[in-house]
Amino acid sequence: MAAGRFAPGHLGELTAVVPFELVDAVLSETRTVQRRLRSLPSRVGVYFLLAMCLFPEVGYRLVWDKMTAGLSGIPVASPSAKALRDLRRRLGSAPVRALFEVLAGPLARPTTPGVRFGPYRTVSFDGCSSQKVPDSERNRFWLGRTAHHGYPTLELMTLVETGTRALLGAVFGPTAEGETSYAGRLLHLLRPDMLVLWDKGFDGNDFLAAVNATRAQFLGRLRNNRRTPVLSRLTDGSYLSVLGTVKVRVIDAQITVTCADGTVFTGAYRLVTTLTDARRYPAAALTRIYHQRWEHESAYYALRHTIMDGRLLRSGDPAGIEQEMWALLTLYQVLRTVMVEAAESVPGTDPDRCGFTIALQTARDQVIHAADIVAAATGQVGLIGRKVLAALLPPRRQRVSTRKVKSPTSRYGERLDDGRPDASRTVTGLDITVLVPAAEERVLPEASPGVWTQGFMLRV
Repeated sequence: MAAGRFAPGHLGELTAVVPFELVDAVLSETRTVQRRLRSLPSRVGVYFLLAMCLFPEVGYRLVWDKMTAGLSGIPVASPSAKALRDLRRRLGSAPVRALFEVLAGPLARPTTPGVRFGPYRTVSFDGCSSQKVPDSERNRFWLGRTAHHGYPTLELMTLVETGTRALLGAVFGPTAEGETSYAGRLLHLLRPDMLVLWDKGFDGNDFLAAVNATRAQFLGRLRNNRRTPVLSRLTDGSYLSVLGTVKVRVIDAQITVTCADGTVFTGAYRLVTTLTDARRYPAAALTRIYHQRWEHESAYYALRHTIMDGRLLRSGDPAGIEQEMWALLTLYQVLRTVMVEAAESVPGTDPDRCGFTIALQTARDQVIHAADIVAAATGQVGLIGRKVLAALLPPRRQRVSTRKVKSPTSRYGERLDDGRPDASRTVTGLDITVLVPAAEERVLPEASPGVWTQGFMLRV
């Protein structure tokens, strides 16, 4: 551990992922190093911000007590809550944002199970608008009011590696801006070896063209009312089409699942993709891999519920909210990093089987005990990884249940009965049927020199 006034600046075993040198570098880069050596140096402040998110249920003083509990025999400062608030203000959000941007990115090796579809790394866009913040005047002015929430809420948009649930990038702000606008700020993170997944609502022509320009491939849901002219039917039942200026392939699939008790449920996917080769990428295989998009929901569950336990953020003003969100996202990425490293230490282990709750609780214990601050940097799997590996989750089973919201203050109306069970049921059989477009559907010549948009042919 560090000496003197810097001793409280640690994150237990997680310090190996966020070493002193890295924190000092981002402080220097953002010009937030203290001008004189204080009782609470800037480096200690960065670790305090991360610990504040690791222990969201307690106040500043108790967070500090947890950081210093294992430093027996070392004289440390005993700051007031006001001194810790002043430390937050002095740092601002720049160093934790820079720290997140250094740590964010794909974590899996190419050979890690569950992270690729053919030559492509699967990633996904998705938004989350359920993170609530204190109902202060400044927060309301920034985020606005909503009729269905007791508190102002943030819109968080992230790009996630679905195989590990690691964050590649994030942006957040008022919900009024819209998901595709936020997602557009993350397009620079896409690479040609990525297959991007998304839910309905991302199929606007401009957004599709922007994603296509990155040379990444995409596979996403189409709105049911989106017109897709049939340019050419393919052997697997899918067909080539065009949306705006992007040549795509459309898959209309019916999915039938059979449960262990014999009950059968049927649903449908309407997918669009730039993977137009039906031989290399059959429609049924694409329909199956699209399910990986739901790993993004699991990432948000870990962030919003496992770490935060549904709590509000602490800060009463936008500057504090911004700082706190970058610290929370950084902490999440650090935990995922340790979990993926543990999974990859045992060849053939899918990162999906690593329990986030186990990693989180062990990390909290390691901070309190100030354990493995230096020893964890040796490259060996530390206690967090060993605990995770000792209690791997069972291999992922197929299951089906209805979507439901339990919160009495939910913005959602009463859910409609869609026929699916309330309790999750194990799926014993899954059948995918690709639906051939109806004969009366308008078919355009393959060699047409125009571009179809909103039912009109534009000559180009």
